[in-house]
Amino acid sequence: MRYFEDFQVGETFVSRGRTITEADIVMFASLSGDWYPLHVDREYAAKSPFGERIAHGMLVLSVASGLMPLTEWALVAFYGMDRVRFVAPTKIGDTVHVEAEVVEKRDKGERGGVVCYKQAIKNHKGEDLAVADFKVLIASRHV
Repeated sequence: MRYFEDFQVGETFVSRGRTITEADIVMFASLSGDWYPLHVDREYAAKSPFGERIAHGMLVLSVASGLMPLTEWALVAFYGMDRVRFVAPTKIGDTVHVEAEVVEKRDKGERGGVVCYKQAIKNHKGEDLAVADFKVLIASRHV
């Protein structure tokens, strides 16, 4: 288990990968109610600048969250995200992973602190798909 004290500014990590499928997109549309045709209508998407269906941005962020080793951390809560940018489309068949760097730690007292990490969600070609600053509240070892 990693506690707040264990994280160091500048440390980096790379997650495992996961392939985005058509089923992921359909299930996310069902769950979220976001049936925008760019995601679910092959003919509509074929006429778009992308030429094919692409994954919902929020699906990509959700998958990235699931790829993080959160069960290995003394995670208290998701604290927020800043500067989210979708820089390239995530396509059906892309295998995505997360590359992250701890960029800041904010002590919140004896209970723990906030760890901020700059995250790049990349495809199997190494291209950035989305970037963001994620913040998590991590418990102190002494709680």
